[in-house]
Amino acid sequence: MFSKQAPDASLFRSLFETAPDAMIVVDIRGTIVLANSHAEDLFGYGNGALTGMPVEMLLPTAVRQAHIAHRTHYMSNPRVRPMGAGYELTGVRADGQSFPVEIGLSPVEASVGTLYAASIRDISETQRARQALERARFDAAAAQISRRLLEATHDEKAIGEVPDLITATLGIPAAAIMLIDPHNLSMRVPASIGLSEQALSSVPGHVELQAMASHAAGKADAQDTTIASLRDVCPALANDFADAAIVPLLDRRGPMGLLLGLSHEHGSFDRDRLQFLQSVANILAAAIQRGRSEEQLAHAQRLDALGQLTGGIAHDFNNLLTVISGNLQLLEADAPEDPATRETLESASRAVDRGAALTRKLLAFSRRQHLLPRAVRTVQLLADLSDMLGRTLGERITVTAECTNDVPAVYADPGELEAALLNLALNARDAMPRGGRLSITARAHHVPNSESDTRLAPGSYVMFAVTDTGAGMRPEILAHVLEPFFTTKGPGKGSGLGLSMVYGFVKQSGGHMNIDSQVDRGTRVELYLPVAVAASDDEPQTSLSRKGHETVLVVEDEAEVRRVAMAFLRTLGYVPYEAADAATALELLSTQTNIDLLFTDVVLGGDMTGFELAAKAREQHPHLPVLFTSGYEYASLDIDPHAFGKFELLRKPYRREQLGGAIRRVLDREGT
Repeated sequence: MFSKQAPDASLFRSLFETAPDAMIVVDIRGTIVLANSHAEDLFGYGNGALTGMPVEMLLPTAVRQAHIAHRTHYMSNPRVRPMGAGYELTGVRADGQSFPVEIGLSPVEASVGTLYAASIRDISETQRARQALERARFDAAAAQISRRLLEATHDEKAIGEVPDLITATLGIPAAAIMLIDPHNLSMRVPASIGLSEQALSSVPGHVELQAMASHAAGKADAQDTTIASLRDVCPALANDFADAAIVPLLDRRGPMGLLLGLSHEHGSFDRDRLQFLQSVANILAAAIQRGRSEEQLAHAQRLDALGQLTGGIAHDFNNLLTVISGNLQLLEADAPEDPATRETLESASRAVDRGAALTRKLLAFSRRQHLLPRAVRTVQLLADLSDMLGRTLGERITVTAECTNDVPAVYADPGELEAALLNLALNARDAMPRGGRLSITARAHHVPNSESDTRLAPGSYVMFAVTDTGAGMRPEILAHVLEPFFTTKGPGKGSGLGLSMVYGFVKQSGGHMNIDSQVDRGTRVELYLPVAVAASDDEPQTSLSRKGHETVLVVEDEAEVRRVAMAFLRTLGYVPYEAADAATALELLSTQTNIDLLFTDVVLGGDMTGFELAAKAREQHPHLPVLFTSGYEYASLDIDPHAFGKFELLRKPYRREQLGGAIRRVLDREGT
């Protein structure tokens, strides 16, 4: 490398060659004039090949122009910059392989003018060690976040600490967690640090930020444009920062929120830092989903417990109503033709009917009513309902119904379905005292087998949506609206059983109910009910005689209810026997061979239900007709009523005419 072997040159060459680092010397034009063997080995060039090359040839193509400007600036004001001063570059070997380097710079005076010496060190191993330490620190921080979220009893409390841990770990000034509301045009920020209230209040609707989250989730290089995109969407949130990272919080349906990191320095979020944020986002998403699932489970368990309670109350209350109604009917038969007396009896009977309607709603909520589902044409149902509501809700409320002809038939009890939709429409009317818009829509909804949904089993459904523009409900009200007797209406204006009845009907029908409401923006209620596989024909109703002469065994554990049933049967011409329990009934069946029909309550005291009694009775008398009655109904029991075959159930409280008609239908059907 040296043409002249002067003593000072020889000494310089020895020092230059024995330096522990790669050494190159460049002139004012950036041309390499000297290079030691370490430099040639480091960059993969042969002996003497580096001399005469522009120094930028040792750098990646993308940064060469920027380095020329930087080098020119340094040469105009040269100074010693020792190794370890923090200035790092990426070098490029002769075969194109890149690697990280650290350099030290020194100006050198020579006979040809000022030259510039650079000592170069390959820091691949150092960088790998540093990255390993940083990744270990990131992993420890992620584990700490995971542990806190797992130990927390509720995700809202635990996630409040996450932004603090993120900023401390990454050394950034600001971080935030944003959750997307799928129905309201707003973004909820449950936790943040380093952001002002003004900036957070300016967060826009979820559509734009959700699109940014999807963009970030789909492209590896999306972070290059994140800060610019964030400034476009929300300037108040991003203007004080130079770099940003947006990582989506994903569930099975897509982004449910965002994890946002902000920095005052460009290039703050390298691959390792983004990987750390992604790990935290995954932990957060899992914790939030777990919290929501636990909340849904607790809500379902609370409603189920209330259902068991109300179902039991309805059973006892129906027995009382049966006694009251039966005695009123017996009094009515013997009452004098006095208008005042007749009006008193009729008034009491109307009160019984209102009480029976309340217990039906309680049974609907507890999912213990006896449904008669069949295929119902969705288009026709909504057309009829829309016409009726348009006439009854008044001119101040605009009613619209939307259902295309391709929406399939729904499999449900038609009367209960119409009552549920009507109930929702009346609630909407009450929420719009000054008028508004009520929309009822229906569309097909499919849950594929591959989709895990805790609310709906895989299959085809019809989704009914009832939407109003009324006052809406606060979250603390919304949390209780499905509970029986909970009402927002004034005294005497509502029983609090309307939504409870709708909820119970939908769940018992194998569907799902969803309610979303926002103050001053209205309420939307969605009912998901299964699609009818095939249309079913209604069973023809035949006009039958209500009186007879046969022998009937009455099995009822409530003495007063049993007395009413016996009295009804006598007035209808039947010969009644009575039993207070299943054991007595089976004994009578074995000794009295002339019993023509078994009339039994479903819920009996003792170890045997009415269904089990009927099964035992048919072991003795295979063709014995059976009529069931209940105020609690078979759905409350852990049995399969279809195992007994086709049967008829008479709901309590029943009238004498209803009992007579039911007995005749059963006897005549069994006799054919």
